[in-house]
Amino acid sequence: KKPSLIKTHSEPHSEISQFKGLLQLVNPLSKTKKLIGDAGISFTNAFVASPLCCPSRASILTGKYPHNHHVINNTLEGNCSSTAWQKSEEDHTFPALLRSYAGYQTFFAGKYLNQYGHAEAGGVEHVPPGWSYWVGLEKNSKYYNYTLSVNGKAQKHGAEYSKDYLTDVLANMSLDFLQYKSSYQPFFMMVSTPAPHSPWTAAPQYQDRYNSTKAPRDPNFNVHGKDKHWLIRQAKTPMTNSSVQFLDDAFRKRWRTLLSVDDLVEKLVKRLEVRGELDNTYIFFTSDNGYHTGQFSLPMDKRQLYEFDIRVPLMVRGPNIKPNQTSKMLVANVDLGPTILDIAGYNVNKTQMDGMSFLPVMVKSWRTDILVEYEGEGSNVSDPACPLLGPGVSECFPDCVCEDSYNNTYACVRTVASSANLQYCEFDDNEVFVEVYNMTADPFQLSNIAKTIDQEILEKMNHRLMMLQSCSGQSCRTPGVYDSRSVQYQQD
Repeated sequence: KKPSLIKTHSEPHSEISQFKGLLQLVNPLSKTKKLIGDAGISFTNAFVASPLCCPSRASILTGKYPHNHHVINNTLEGNCSSTAWQKSEEDHTFPALLRSYAGYQTFFAGKYLNQYGHAEAGGVEHVPPGWSYWVGLEKNSKYYNYTLSVNGKAQKHGAEYSKDYLTDVLANMSLDFLQYKSSYQPFFMMVSTPAPHSPWTAAPQYQDRYNSTKAPRDPNFNVHGKDKHWLIRQAKTPMTNSSVQFLDDAFRKRWRTLLSVDDLVEKLVKRLEVRGELDNTYIFFTSDNGYHTGQFSLPMDKRQLYEFDIRVPLMVRGPNIKPNQTSKMLVANVDLGPTILDIAGYNVNKTQMDGMSFLPVMVKSWRTDILVEYEGEGSNVSDPACPLLGPGVSECFPDCVCEDSYNNTYACVRTVASSANLQYCEFDDNEVFVEVYNMTADPFQLSNIAKTIDQEILEKMNHRLMMLQSCSGQSCRTPGVYDSRSVQYQQD
């Protein structure tokens, strides 16, 4: 009998703070950690291929890096849920392959891609191929007053907690699917909660929790990023008191929304247990990007190349996975699809996916680097809050700290190997600005060592980055600079 699969992922996690991630996670997601992490394996080096919702979700669905799926931001023009995306990619997502070739019944509930349901892309009538049962949120994150596409029909919701709170609605629809699905076919569920995305609306019973909690005060909190890209350097240090209060308040609100996600996970796991299906089901828990709250004096957002924006939680339990395991293996969201297909017995080499299956957790050799890429967004006109910065910036705060710009366009190689833990990044701007971090010596990325690192290493990393930026499918899985499989490195 084929194993069944459930993948839950919630929106960006500001509480995944550097290497304290799994400890910090205990607070709002204690049941999730116990029921998935403690019952299986927790990956401490899990990353996204791009730190923004739509490109990251597209990478999860397709198993591809952004330069291959061509979703570059959260807009329709940026290919987010556009008709071009539907024509080129939707037929080849891993759920479509699970349904067509592996005989799975498939269920989706929650946030799909930010522009899903847009009138210019088929509206809520469009049900992406691959889903036997579809509950898609129209457009972006909401908790009340939203529209769901239930198998292509609009279902409008209001603002009554007992009937409309989205996290609970998704939980109940997921429980219904488990109750009424066929027992003769394996199943795959993807439950995608917007929480803890803004507008950070907690369930009424959780609105008074964490009143004294503050965003983590890591060594890079409210510190000037003096040796970084100009967009980081323009942040005001120290931040204004109002900015600090705002980000602490947002952090608390985000944690409160996660308590309902924790309840959702508990309900699903218990239902599987009652039905006698838990031992034959793989359950994945992850997120689509990280989040920053005050690091390098950036009040609040994602979109940057640093650990706090690209690192995510990843916990998996399932058949033959021993409990209480922790793995430092480098995994990325492009690996989720290949892994799930591998579990279902589908040959990943038949796909165009860039990721690789991490099902054989005890593999003798595993890749040592991944690609992270982001295309910056800016406005054609000056932001009234920041006239001195001129056009080309976006996501600006009242005290003129901008979180994005046209030339905040970068690509990075993130390396985790026995002999090296590095990040090498290049910006596509006039300076061709480079940032390099030794993550072992400097886990909070306080010192950019681009000007002091050995020139030979820089050249190798530059070469590797160019190769990854143009890779596709199997060529994305070739050995990295520090990979023991790399003949070039062994000869050095």
